[in-house]
Amino acid sequence: MNIKIINKSAHPLPQYETAHAAGMDLRASIEGEIILKPLQRQLIPTGLFIELPVGYEAQIRPRSGLAYKHGVSIVNAPGTIDADYRGELKVLLVNLSDTDFKIVNGDRIAQMVVAKHETVVWQSVDVLGETARGEGGYGHTGKS
Repeated sequence: MNIKIINKSAHPLPQYETAHAAGMDLRASIEGEIILKPLQRQLIPTGLFIELPVGYEAQIRPRSGLAYKHGVSIVNAPGTIDADYRGELKVLLVNLSDTDFKIVNGDRIAQMVVAKHETVVWQSVDVLGETARGEGGYGHTGKS
């Protein structure tokens, strides 16, 4: 699939790091450095602008290594980039650790997955079909 992109950063275009990867790494496009204090959140620019086809979205997800090693994640994970958005892609990072986290220009800060989605047309009804689960919600299947 071809997607139009403008790259105003000094970094290469997002790419898949392995042959079967679903996500492409996004890099910080900043001057100097940003220090994220514990529990602080900040929008980090990427310098990228994209034009998705109608029926597709880009999901912005945390990088597992940053989450595991540094407690850094994305506040609104996954963030959604809609097909009609034309602004710069920015990542809303949060530092969930108890130590400062430094971000410098070019750091891989998130991953982006492009996915097809459906557009829903609601059908109002008075009764929903029965299932074995029924109304069982949060934690209904036990502790494990």
